[in-house]
Amino acid sequence: SNVLRMSSHIQIKTKTAPQKSKTSSPLPCSPEPAIKPQPKPSDKLNPKTIDPFGAYSQPTSAFAATYAKGGIPCRLVHGSVKHKLQWECLPETVPFDPLLVTLAEGLRETKHPYTFVSKEGFRELLQVEGAAEKAIPLLPRLVPVLKATLAHADDEVFGRGLDALVQLSAVVGPSLNDHLKHLLTNLSRRLMDKKFRERVTVTLQKLEQYGGKPTVAIIKSKIPTYCSI
Repeated sequence: SNVLRMSSHIQIKTKTAPQKSKTSSPLPCSPEPAIKPQPKPSDKLNPKTIDPFGAYSQPTSAFAATYAKGGIPCRLVHGSVKHKLQWECLPETVPFDPLLVTLAEGLRETKHPYTFVSKEGFRELLQVEGAAEKAIPLLPRLVPVLKATLAHADDEVFGRGLDALVQLSAVVGPSLNDHLKHLLTNLSRRLMDKKFRERVTVTLQKLEQYGGKPTVAIIKSKIPTYCSI
């Protein structure tokens, strides 16, 4: 009987213990500091955890910063088949200085939508009436930017640089010849790559087509193996 009383007494204590803990008031301070959960590496890649005002989400390039501030007067419009640009005003009324240079700098971007906006904006701006008169004075600033684009390690960035160079040459014509030597070194280097050999050759032929006969001598001074069209 004593054993039964002791066991029943223990059972009563075990049942009443949780009830005491519920009614007891919390301590004014925890005896141990609360441990904050460590952020997971995947949290940085999860869009739900990105704070738009956080330091790490701020634009990391000059073009991205200009785009975020509304300094690029066009925006990407997502279409059902393909994307296009929507200009806030007619491209003919937009000053080329400094927008054309800014768009050229954006060719080195590797993130969406900066890649599309810079590439398409540069092309469309050069298509406006009177583009040659507006672009030629900017060549001393455009050529170093295109040179950096053609020197980029990313293949897609290099490809955008080739397209932009051809587009610019088609507009300014022989005016590009005075600056062409600065661009040929990077073209010569990529000419050795089988992946870009044909595309670089076509680019050189386009430069000759738009630049005239003097362009051939300039190209051969840096690329002796070039064959004139």
